[in-house]
Amino acid sequence: MTAIAVQAQRLLAQRRPRRPFFESFIRTLIIVCAALAVVLSSVSICDGHWLLAEDRLFGLWHFCTTSNQTRPHCLRDLSQAHVPGLALGMVLARSVSALAVVAAIFGLELLMVSQVCEDLYSRRKWALGSFLLLISFILSFGGLLSFVILLRNQVTLIGFTLMFWCEFTASFLFFLNAISGLHINSITHPWGQPRKF
Repeated sequence: MTAIAVQAQRLLAQRRPRRPFFESFIRTLIIVCAALAVVLSSVSICDGHWLLAEDRLFGLWHFCTTSNQTRPHCLRDLSQAHVPGLALGMVLARSVSALAVVAAIFGLELLMVSQVCEDLYSRRKWALGSFLLLISFILSFGGLLSFVILLRNQVTLIGFTLMFWCEFTASFLFFLNAISGLHINSITHPWGQPRKF
């Protein structure tokens, strides 16, 4: 009887406790929202047209002039927009924004791996993924801020395009998911360790 009891205890000890539904739901929601933020930010940066000021369209990659009779005439040379420091400043804005997407992709990958392959390092992977999302927020917000500062004389609230607001929403989601991920990691129990009462 003793040998059977020992075998039963070993089998029960090897079984991993299941995570509560609410915790799994919150972690899944964080991953889905982070993925949505990556998509929004990627589309916004690739399109790059963020500000419409009268008959001029300013973007990360192009400067366009529009009129009622003709199609938009776009130029890659941003110095022709006659805005001081625009060409050099846009290099900084688009580089920082692109780095934000790269950091977010790696952060999202770590979040997903920590949930799919649960091991002793799952919590560390989750924390590192959340930290990378926080870095993504800082970088994407820096890109938005530098764009607005460069074009401060042309900026109006209704002049911002849908792509600008997509990047703004993505930046907010990076922040929200990073803080939520770090918080849920700090308040939940590490499942690989026994509970102390």
